[in-house]
Amino acid sequence: MRLLIVGTLQGHIVTAGKLALEKGAKVAHAESIDGAMQALRSGQGADLLMVDVELDVGSLCVSLQTERFSIPVVACGIGTEPARAGDAIRAGAKEYIPLPPDAELIAAVLAAVVEETNTVVFQDPVMSNVLRLAEQVAPSNASVLITGESGTGKEVMARFLHGKSRRASEVFISVNCAAIPENLLESELFGHEKGAFTGAITRRIGKFEEANGGTLLLDEISEMHPRLQAKLLRAIQEREIDRVGGNQSIKVNIRLLATSNRDLEEEVRTGGFREDLYYRLNVVNIALPALRERPLDIQVLAEHFITKYADANGVPVPDLDPDVLEMLKRHHWRGNVRELENTMHRAVLFARGDRISSDCVVLSGQKLSADAVAASEAGAGMTTASASQIGHAEGAARDLVGRTVAAVEKDLIIDTLQHCFGYRTHAASILGISIRTLRNKLKLYSESGVALPMPGEGERPAP
Repeated sequence: MRLLIVGTLQGHIVTAGKLALEKGAKVAHAESIDGAMQALRSGQGADLLMVDVELDVGSLCVSLQTERFSIPVVACGIGTEPARAGDAIRAGAKEYIPLPPDAELIAAVLAAVVEETNTVVFQDPVMSNVLRLAEQVAPSNASVLITGESGTGKEVMARFLHGKSRRASEVFISVNCAAIPENLLESELFGHEKGAFTGAITRRIGKFEEANGGTLLLDEISEMHPRLQAKLLRAIQEREIDRVGGNQSIKVNIRLLATSNRDLEEEVRTGGFREDLYYRLNVVNIALPALRERPLDIQVLAEHFITKYADANGVPVPDLDPDVLEMLKRHHWRGNVRELENTMHRAVLFARGDRISSDCVVLSGQKLSADAVAASEAGAGMTTASASQIGHAEGAARDLVGRTVAAVEKDLIIDTLQHCFGYRTHAASILGISIRTLRNKLKLYSESGVALPMPGEGERPAP
């Protein structure tokens, strides 16, 4: 992970940098906001910005958004200073770290805001076959197309390939092709010269140049416009790119990986994806199975996420009740591993004592699943776990009768924020909403007079 520290952190920059280095981050420094922006434009790159709260955090966030740098910002200041922390978060910072810096807090923020892993957790033989193929092709420079449903861990697999490759010590750059408008994606990938188009206020290095020597992941490449696919094909074939508005070709040395949750062969047949580009990318295809196709992984993944989020929230690791495990194994998991991760994160926070029981687990489409179980077991008797689950759902429904959806939503958001000690990023992840949506909700609550917990505040409910 690449960390860019901006400012002096009020004299604590050496300590903060040392702590981040000990946690595996590559640390760089810029004295000012202008210096930070220039470093990013020149291709230095960063996965996280740690910014002195004495600087204009709001101006930095606006500049990042204007120039399309999707990099999270963490503000740092002396002590807790709730007012200062609140101002920084409202300005666009994801978190606030009090100074002097604490090793455990910095580690938690690095893990939560920019989580990097090349460890694939598995037990099912289906995944064993996939991992054998990945390990076999990882050391090569061949392009790899990683396919699978949303939430199956395609980016995790890409990082695994990078970590096992000869380029592991170099940078890993990821571009989400579905999240960037077509008219801006070209500049994002290939960079641009000053004045190339309206808003191009200075030269900017693209992701191909930033990834030079390392690995470039084109996430959800099936979303790329056909016009841009042609330019991408040339870059792959010639291993050189042209900046937008430039007149000089630039050689690049990268390992290219791509992911897609669509059937690219079908996209080729229907004209939505270039056939020649498809074959350039699909030198090796790694197809990730859906979670329902690897049932033996449900338990090991659930336990992995329980340990992960118990550690992240500073609570003892709870045990998983056997009836909960059976409930997880019966679930359909349309969201795959990502859905299971979010479910276990919520369960850790809702756990009472040292166990995760069925009333701590909220599954998507739970009522539908319960009805399906009841229908399939009609005449044969209902299992204790199913009856308990439905009884809990009915009791929870009675508690909600007479309340508006907005009121229930407000209580859920504020309670979750308190569980997370006021940290917005963690709360948004648990709730399954974007940080922007959460901030908009909190702004409305604050304007209506509701007291909101700030980072570092909040009280965990008693077991």
